[in-house]
Amino acid sequence: MITNKLKIGDKLPYFHLKCVDGKYYSSDELSEKSQALIVIFSCNHCPYVKAYEDRIIAIQNDYLKRNVMIVAINSNDDVNYPEDSFDEMIKRSKEKNFNFLYLRDESQEIAKEFGATHTPEVFLFNKEKELIYHGKIDDNWQNPQDVKTHYLRTALDEYLSGKEVQFPETYSIGCTIKWKM
Repeated sequence: MITNKLKIGDKLPYFHLKCVDGKYYSSDELSEKSQALIVIFSCNHCPYVKAYEDRIIAIQNDYLKRNVMIVAINSNDDVNYPEDSFDEMIKRSKEKNFNFLYLRDESQEIAKEFGATHTPEVFLFNKEKELIYHGKIDDNWQNPQDVKTHYLRTALDEYLSGKEVQFPETYSIGCTIKWKM
């Protein structure tokens, strides 16, 4: 799958997607309501995503008062990966008690617009809708207690305190997005 990866400074691509709560949300609406918008390409079946779910919930809890919003987008093919269907997304969201929006990109066009290739893959946008961080959440997907570098949290803290993000890009790890044939 050929995609055009967003670069630091690029604008937030427009999307209007259905959420597990049954409502539709747009990127414009979400970015206007937040100081920072984190878009994470996610899914239900990937072991990397499952390992990070509690950390994503914790990040949303910790930064909610600072007007930071997390949005997870599932773009995976749900024919060959039925665990990633919209109905299964609803179940997963309820099981894990997600405190962030979980949206479905049925057409996979949004993943292509972002240039997303992995789950989980993080895109952090500032108030001006500019990409200021892209990559992974931290440096240890398997053992949260062994994390030494919290890439996303550090980028958030730097941005929210008015500083430039020191490490705006890291490589993404995880499962590849499952593209439709």
